Amino acid sequence: MDRLDNTVRPYAWGSTTAIPHLLGTEPTGEPQAEMWMGAHPGAPSRTTRGTLAEVIDAGPERELGSRAVARFGPRLPFLLKILAAGAPLSLQVHPDLAQAGQGYADEERRGVPVDAPHRNYKDANHKPELICALTEFDGLCGFRAPAEAADLLDGLGVDSLKPYVDLLHAHPEDAALREVLTAILSADPQEMARTVAEATTACARLGGAYAPYADIAHHYPGDPGVLAAMLLNHVRLQPGEALFLGAGIPHAYLDGLGVEIMANSDNVLRCGLTPKHIDVPELLRVVRFEPSDPGVLRPEASPDGEEVYETPIDEFRLSRYVLPQAGSAHDLTRDTPQILLCTSGSVRAGEHELGPGRSVFVPAGEKAEISGAGTVFRATVIV
Repeated sequence: MDRLDNTVRPYAWGSTTAIPHLLGTEPTGEPQAEMWMGAHPGAPSRTTRGTLAEVIDAGPERELGSRAVARFGPRLPFLLKILAAGAPLSLQVHPDLAQAGQGYADEERRGVPVDAPHRNYKDANHKPELICALTEFDGLCGFRAPAEAADLLDGLGVDSLKPYVDLLHAHPEDAALREVLTAILSADPQEMARTVAEATTACARLGGAYAPYADIAHHYPGDPGVLAAMLLNHVRLQPGEALFLGAGIPHAYLDGLGVEIMANSDNVLRCGLTPKHIDVPELLRVVRFEPSDPGVLRPEASPDGEEVYETPIDEFRLSRYVLPQAGSAHDLTRDTPQILLCTSGSVRAGEHELGPGRSVFVPAGEKAEISGAGTVFRATVIV
């Protein structure tokens, strides 16, 4: 079992206080957005045996187990994070496995450098993800019903939004959503900036259901993503609740601290709320234009005390243990690789004492017992 030393990524949208508060360290004044736990080449966790990527490369079957290697190859198939949003992230979608493979092969064939700002596909993998709230957590997830989106836009009283309102009422749901999102992202930038400014003023005046969009516009003035965001469901998670984000589902995280797990991929197509490249034709190929309920997940408890967040994905499995008192103990030994993350209290994992924000990697088959009083998240795979 290896104690992990993890990298914190200082993205501009990150909270300046949430991760330091969790870790019990002094804020630096700089944003601290994500703490990565895993073997992703961008920021692999460090152990006393080298980086976790080096440890796994030196003995994939020993570290991951033969079944995981046979199923996913000689790599850790998931990335675990603590995510701290102090400002909205970009509005985005992720491709499915077939779309990612096609997109990656096409850009490779055309010789698009992997680090080019206009590159869409960094790898051939999909990127389903799950976010579990540690604090109240605000986000956007999936399309509203077009009639509901039309009412929200119409309520702003902005004349230049009337064509979008009419489109949302005039077509079948999938066609309506496609036409409106396409129109928003393809509009003249100067005209769109004026429309967004008027909408922002109205959101600030009306408050209530419009308040989240006033805040988004504060961070991204004039961005067409402000209007695109109003097509989506606004969700507020309570601690312990989660969202699963599958392929083609537009989403954005707005504010809060959470545990995030995802398949090991960098493939992101952006819809707005970003200065980065937006490839509208490719985005329209990937987005699923269908209204959906956000589907807030609550963990399902098993008799042994494990609370599992069920998803349709094999690359990761997230669960948690809430240990109520110091005498509590659970055997977590498993024939697949695991990362154990403490988010509250004080927990012993093998010979390692873990406080909030501390984690260990458990090789496949390694004896893994936890005890103490606190909350432990368990990340592994399904084979």
